[in-house]
Amino acid sequence: MNALRNSVRLIGHLGDNPKIKVFESGRKVANFSVATNETYLDNNGERQSETTWHRLVAYGKQANQVESLLKKGTEVAIEGKLTNRSWDDKEGVKHYITEVVVNSMLLVGKKADTK
Repeated sequence: MNALRNSVRLIGHLGDNPKIKVFESGRKVANFSVATNETYLDNNGERQSETTWHRLVAYGKQANQVESLLKKGTEVAIEGKLTNRSWDDKEGVKHYITEVVVNSMLLVGKKADTK
């Protein structure tokens, strides 16, 4: 039951190509966003669609997979955990962000064309 704590599963499409950063140690980090869509009927019985954007981050092996397999528009299933972090910008203003740290992923559609 402990595995259910702080567990996130999403299926959606990448909004842009992943941003890959390589640290001095050679380890990679991939930052990307995924859009999930939900459809429902409103009070008038009309179908509505709502898109939610999620920020994702992948490290190490997962970052390598993101770099080689994903690009804008790719449909992917993600399993990970929610994390929160903050930082101060140059003006001293504190910023907060919530991200999903990717533990595993699965291509739902076809592999991204790497050309």
